[in-house]
Amino acid sequence: MATLTEAPPPPPPVSPPTPAPQKKPPRKRGRLTPYWLLLPGLLWLVVFFALPMIYQASTSVQTGSLEEGYKVTWHLATYWDALSEYWPQFLRSVLYATAATVLCLVLGYPLAYLIAFRAGRWRNLIMILVIAPFFTSFLIRTLAWKTILADSGPVVSFLNTVHVLDVTDWLGWTSGDRVLATPLAVVCGLTYNFLPFMILPLYTSLERIDGRLHEAAGDLYATPLTTFRKVTFPLSMPGVVSGTLLTFIPAAGDYVNAELLGSTDTRMIGNVIQTQFLRVLDYPTAAALSFILMAAILLMVTLYIRRAGTEDLV
Repeated sequence: MATLTEAPPPPPPVSPPTPAPQKKPPRKRGRLTPYWLLLPGLLWLVVFFALPMIYQASTSVQTGSLEEGYKVTWHLATYWDALSEYWPQFLRSVLYATAATVLCLVLGYPLAYLIAFRAGRWRNLIMILVIAPFFTSFLIRTLAWKTILADSGPVVSFLNTVHVLDVTDWLGWTSGDRVLATPLAVVCGLTYNFLPFMILPLYTSLERIDGRLHEAAGDLYATPLTTFRKVTFPLSMPGVVSGTLLTFIPAAGDYVNAELLGSTDTRMIGNVIQTQFLRVLDYPTAAALSFILMAAILLMVTLYIRRAGTEDLV
């Protein structure tokens, strides 16, 4: 009995199993593929943007002449001389570009709203009409305005009939009964040429707005004006900011409209840069003017984006 009731001996301790050696995860192939895909774009930016910028920066601090040659002497006074002599053209460029941007926003927002919410089956057709000016040359589009704003044309006759030219003449935007070779003609050309750059970002931003938000505003007894002010316009601010930037930046540096539709009294800074580069052959002054324009636009754009309070640009 003692033998039967005796507890069995404890089992021998079992050593824990030796873990199998961890295999290194296989190296992912194609990890560098995105960088190789970015390489052509980076090379393009370096060759056609960075290197010309460096060359122009070097040119702006040179002295000399075309016959004797130019040398880098770090002559920074060129910037001050260029700004002090051509500040009216800088101011005029900002004024014209601002006026054209405001007009593009006033004209483009209703059209973008129509395309996004009311166009229906006509949306594609209207979009084609918006981008139709791109099918022709920028130069041809601008020259067409010389015919539209001709002194004996129907547009000038209509403006004379409704006495609009009397007001614009008092403001200094026209000269008597003439529209061509005046600031109004230049602003009209800028507005027409850059209007699609305003409409397309606005349409993209408006088209992304959820229609249920408008329905919710209506359920809360909001009027259409209140819905637009509280819902539609704030949500479309990325498109507004993008459109105004895409309009103002090229308009401020434009020279074709002022050259073809304006006069010597409506010359913009782009006309001065072109003259300095191609006619006067004063390359340091032209390069300095280009960098001053770029710095001014960059400063204004930075302040504008911070003031707009949106970074979600479309």
